[in-house]
Amino acid sequence: MERAARVFRKAMQSRSLLSDDEVARAVWPAAVGATIAARTSRLRLVRNTLVVDVEDHVWQKQLHTLSGQILGRLNKLTPDLKISAIDFRIGVPRREPQSATSVTGHPAEAPLPGSRGDEADCIQDPVLKKVYQISRRKASA
Repeated sequence: MERAARVFRKAMQSRSLLSDDEVARAVWPAAVGATIAARTSRLRLVRNTLVVDVEDHVWQKQLHTLSGQILGRLNKLTPDLKISAIDFRIGVPRREPQSATSVTGHPAEAPLPGSRGDEADCIQDPVLKKVYQISRRKASA
């Protein structure tokens, strides 16, 4: 990414091709590193302030303490943007893992291992049901 930053800095034509937001997004991983870049999203440039969404309050607090160093690196990589401040905001939280649901929208009910019902009975398609039964027989033989 540092190469891309040098290209942006040297080529005046890139200013007409890319907006300030796009330049800031392109240089962000080079300025902060891969770990921090993975924990941040939705970079926007509002006047001279870079607004960055972070995962949670802990990341917001930690990155706020590093904002001076990050700001120095950003201004070194893109001196024409003249970013004066960085605002770290808590973004949309990531989705938690969810349980599987059936086609009807109800939770999928698999038979218990000790129950009398065959787990192939849950398969509605008769062809797939037969294929499953044959493959299960082959695996247990």
